[in-house]
Amino acid sequence: MIELFKQPNLDWMGKAKYFFALSGTLLIIGWAAIFLKGGIKYGIDFRGGTNVDVRFAQAPNVDQLRNGLRGQGLGNSEIQSIGDIANPNSNEVMIFVEQTGQADQALDEGKAKVLNALNATYGVSASGKQDLNAATPTTLANFLSSKDPLGLSLGAGEKYQQLAKAILTFRDKDRNGVLTSVDDLRNVPGVTPAVVSALNDNYSLAPFAIRNVEIVGPKVGGELRNQAIRVTLYALAGMLVYIAFRFEWVYGAAAVLAVFHDVLITLGLFKIFGFEISLTVIAALLTLVGYSMNDTIVIFDRIRENSRLLRKEPFADIVNKSINQTLSRTILTSGLTFLTVLVLFLMGGQVLRAFAFALVVGIVVGTYSSFGIAAPLVVAWNNWRGQGGVASTGTAAGSRPRSNEGGQPRLATSGRR
Repeated sequence: MIELFKQPNLDWMGKAKYFFALSGTLLIIGWAAIFLKGGIKYGIDFRGGTNVDVRFAQAPNVDQLRNGLRGQGLGNSEIQSIGDIANPNSNEVMIFVEQTGQADQALDEGKAKVLNALNATYGVSASGKQDLNAATPTTLANFLSSKDPLGLSLGAGEKYQQLAKAILTFRDKDRNGVLTSVDDLRNVPGVTPAVVSALNDNYSLAPFAIRNVEIVGPKVGGELRNQAIRVTLYALAGMLVYIAFRFEWVYGAAAVLAVFHDVLITLGLFKIFGFEISLTVIAALLTLVGYSMNDTIVIFDRIRENSRLLRKEPFADIVNKSINQTLSRTILTSGLTFLTVLVLFLMGGQVLRAFAFALVVGIVVGTYSSFGIAAPLVVAWNNWRGQGGVASTGTAAGSRPRSNEGGQPRLATSGRR
């Protein structure tokens, strides 16, 4: 194993008060910002909004699309590419805009805003012509009936309804929902040159089509938020049970408190730097929980091993030695991971900025809390219990410390002594 340091001998527990002071300062500053500036800033997937499903003739430039939405006052919108195994090149995106009204009003307003932004972004002129890619069977049938390009006169309504349905079926199935040329309709049975000419004269073709519009209400957003909180608490509870079983309950409590510390500091920094809490950020926070807990368990496991070997040394010295022995491993793993997410934060674009920021902050704070918060808490507990001589770290469920002749707790072991 690569070692960055040769037998470091740092007194981590002697500096525990500075670690607590730093954490307390960060917590106070971050949560003061939260309470004084209107609370945690949630993303629109928690606040509620309008989902607008848009399909393009060609793969859209997401950055160009985002800039176009921002130019129309929709800078907080979220853009998500849509694809599946059956149709991976659907050129389809979901645009999620913040809700501004109620029910049908919100649907109409959200669709109109996105449509205006798309028209401005892709240079669709306001020529007064209808968009054939946005036509419905009823509107197209009514148009054909009024123009009567087939010269049917009597009974034209039913015939043109069938023709309109055939045209739009060709558009949706054969052209993936977006026509690029009216001349393509010559392949549709029943479409004559006169029909093509009428459509060319009266319809335009935008390079996109709005396929569907749905409302995600604030109630659904609130349910998502509550589910995210429950998932995080369940994860912490499971880790507490595991560590209490694998070591002892005080170790589990210290590890969970350290993870709470990581999440609270990260939320405070999110408020200070103006980032929103979205579902992707919740995923990053859960990743942070697992990463921080893993580093803490590595240190705790080394403390347990050293407690068996160094029974006569003060517990604080055992913890210092354990942290120093794992220091190279901690810096290598955390440092490389930090560099990766830092590049993601700097170069991943706007859509990944908040997610990457949570990981950048989480790796730094999570690594620091393992030796600066979790370990000192265990030492403080042992000192308060008058067990500062040796750790009480049970090897597994059912293990209990035994006292040696000096009155210090000693780990029960099996096999040769």
